[in-house]
Order: sequence, then C-alpha cells, then structure tokens
Amino acid sequence: MILIHRATIINEGKTFEGSVLIEGEKIKKIFYDEVPKNVLATCRDVVEASGLYLLPGVIDDQVHFREPGLTHKGDIETESRAAVAGGVTSFMDMPNTKPQTITIAALEAKFDIAAQKSMANYSFYLGATNDNIDELKKADPKKVCGIKVFMGASTGNMLVDNMRSLQRIFAEVDMLIATHCEKEEIIRHNVEVFKKRFGENIPIKYHPSIRSEEACYQSSAQAVELADKYGSRLHVLHLSTGKELSLFDNRPIEDKKITAEACVHHLWFSDADYERLGSRIKWNPAIKTRDDREALRAGLKSGKLDIVATDHAPHLLAEKEGDCLQAASGGPLIQHSLQMMLELVNQGVYTHEFVVEKMCHAPAKLFKIKGRGYIREGYYADLVLVNPRKSYKVATSTILYKCGWSPLEGEEFSHTIEKTFINGRLVFDGGTFSSEIAGKPLEFDR
Repeated sequence: MILIHRATIINEGKTFEGSVLIEGEKIKKIFYDEVPKNVLATCRDVVEASGLYLLPGVIDDQVHFREPGLTHKGDIETESRAAVAGGVTSFMDMPNTKPQTITIAALEAKFDIAAQKSMANYSFYLGATNDNIDELKKADPKKVCGIKVFMGASTGNMLVDNMRSLQRIFAEVDMLIATHCEKEEIIRHNVEVFKKRFGENIPIKYHPSIRSEEACYQSSAQAVELADKYGSRLHVLHLSTGKELSLFDNRPIEDKKITAEACVHHLWFSDADYERLGSRIKWNPAIKTRDDREALRAGLKSGKLDIVATDHAPHLLAEKEGDCLQAASGGPLIQHSLQMMLELVNQGVYTHEFVVEKMCHAPAKLFKIKGRGYIREGYYADLVLVNPRKSYKVATSTILYKCGWSPLEGEEFSHTIEKTFINGRLVFDGGTFSSEIAGKPLEFDR
C-alpha cells in the first residue's frame, strides 16, 4: 500500500488537510485526521506531502496524439508522457489520423496501440463521414468516448457537409456526438476576400477574421438546432467566441443534453498575441479578441461552458511556418494545461476548487466515466501532487512533446507538478518517469 501523507486535498469543492491510502489500483481510504500508527506501519511507501496540493488527475477530452500515420509530429507514447508530466491522467484522442479512425477496425487498432504504449488512461473517438453511419452505429458506448463530427474544414473526407448525412447522424446515433463547429462556406468566402487584398500570403493576424465569429456561431447554432430537433446528446468542442455562449445554458451537467467545452488556449491568449507569437498560436477555431477571451472565461464560471480541455495538436515547427494559408493549425499544450489554469487562479480569475471542478470532476460527469475524476474511496487512484510555492519556467530543454516546442516557452508558472499517479502507480516523480505502462482504457457508465 502507498500512503500520500498530510497533503492539502482539493476535491469536490472543499480544501482540507488529509491523507490518502492507495491499495492496488484504487483509493482504499481517505483520512481526515491523523493516520493510525498501524496503518503507517503497513504501508510500503509513505509520500510526505505536507505543503503540496493533492488533486484528482485531469481528464482531457480532446487531444490529437497523431498515431497512427502522423508520428513524426507525436505519438501515443511521447504525448502521454507529456500528459502525465502535466497532471493529465486520462485523454480522449481524435480520429483524424492516417488511416482515419472512421471504422471499427481502425478504432480497435488504436486501442491496441494504446494498450502497449500509453502512460495515461485513454479512449478514442470514432470519426464521422458523409457515408459511414453504419460504422458509427456499431460503436460501443461503454468503451468509445464519442462520435466526432467535423462541421468545418478537416482532413480528407472527414468534413461532414451533407445535410442528409448530418440529420441521420443526429437522429440515428445513440451516443455522445462531439462537434468541431465552423461554417465552411463562410470561411471560403472570407479567404477569397483576403486573397484579393493580400494574394496567397495573408498575414497571420487575419486568421480570426477568416475563421470568423460568424463562421463559428452559425455552425454551432446548426449543431444545437439539430440536437434539439432529434434529442441528440451533443457536446460542442473548443468554443472561441462570446457570441456562441448564447446557444448554451448554465444548468448542471447532469440535466443537460447539450454541453460545451473551453480550451486553455482560448482562455489564455488573445488576438493581441499574434504579433508576438505568429503562427505558433494558429488554431482552428482561431484565437479571437480579448473580449471573446473574457467572455469565455466568464462563460466557464457561469456554467455555460462545462469543461476545460487542450485540443493538443502537435506539429513540427517547420509545419507551422508561413501565414494564414500555409501554416498548420494546432499546437501542443497538454504538458502545461493544468499549470495554465492554476496560473489563472494566481491571477484571481478562478479558484483552485473551480479548476478541479472543470478539469477533473466535470469531464467525468459529462462523459459518465466510471471510477475516475474524484478523490473518493473505491475510485481509481489517478492523483496529482502540485507544489503551489515552487515556480516553473517553460524551457525548450524540459518540453516533452515529440515536436519539441511550445507556444508557452518563456512563461513562468506559479505551480509545479511534482508527482502523478495513474491507477495507483507513481508514473511521474519530479521529472523522472516510471518504466511501467500504467494506462488503462476508460469505461463509461452508459
């Protein structure tokens, strides 16, 4: 047994000093007072945690770990290592790989890879196309986190732009539908407008004008309308505008069939950062105005936005070169996402308890994940120890992504991730990794 001794536990809206006893993969006991001497005597390891915060492991519902087929950018092993170094203990990976994850066979192949390589717990989305609804219906809702629908530009044939196909997906697929919402027709029109002005080399600062507020709003509105019409379980990913918040309500997750996500980069950066960082902060949907960022921060606090994720999407720096039409969209964030949110705590935007709610508890509730997301007796011991008094500077030498860079290089955070436990195993300890593959497939109570 392992005892995490005298930590400051932040869990379910409360902060208190206590100890957690781990037996095997799970939490056996939470001690709110002194730990009995006979318990201390039976522990194989005692982790002295005085002055450290103990949090449930972060659950990230949107990552692109690039395996199979795009492993020059990242793979399940490298990116899951970066995840656990950042306190992320579970992830859900997207289907735009090579081959695309649009069949049950391709989905099973990814689960097989993860079983051999993933340090963190995992699940995978099955991708929708205009013509694969029969495959979508075969997905096991107890094993598969959701169906991913690209309602905006995507790789190959994964843009679902046929209205009849969209209607069938929302009407006939009986599980969570996660959408990327940007209106392709509006984006194409905006590209042509800016090409007339700049030619092929459109400056990066116009990226949010091309992938505009209206492109996002109209697509998100369409998704919500379809979900309302067919009673679908809809989850809208990476909202980027304040205007979109009008489409959602602030009821508890348990009472919603339509939910929404914020990503850390939309809560952290604004269009003022394009001058400094250029294409390093080019994402789809685009980072937009300071007003949008403030609206998203407020929308998360009000409950219109339900969870926080990363959309972790590594590219080589060479692939990020160029302007609006040349540079790849996406960037790596999972190693530092928890620190980014804790820095917003340090700035007075949120509280520690709120960050734990939105990054740990809420994803577990939203996806109905069994036995994770909380510090509870009988739950899996996915736990993170954080030092709130030790600063951390993002440096190239400590970046663990296979792509080798971060848009956060040079940022200094007020909290440091000290240790991460996955299924009761200490997999990350002050910069050192266990050689064990501790990750397990997520299970969903659906």
